[in-house]
Amino acid sequence: MEEKILVGKVLHYYSRISVAVIKVLDRIRVGDEISIEGRTTNLRQKVESMEIRHKPVHEAHAGDLVGLKVNGRVRRNDFVFKVIESS
Repeated sequence: MEEKILVGKVLHYYSRISVAVIKVLDRIRVGDEISIEGRTTNLRQKVESMEIRHKPVHEAHAGDLVGLKVNGRVRRNDFVFKVIESS
């Protein structure tokens, strides 16, 4: 069984470098499993790298704008969920 917690929203996507700009709504860390979902988006991956103002960070908090390396195309207004495995 898994649980999803809304942690962010995509504001912009840079296709050439596969980076999404995300407005963080709840804490997110490098290593977290995330799911990016939207009308035509369904992408799941681990957070491998994040940046705030071009500086690498390991954790982001509500209100931060982060650049997040993604493994596929995402779109503006897609939702970012943290996936929590529960037993």
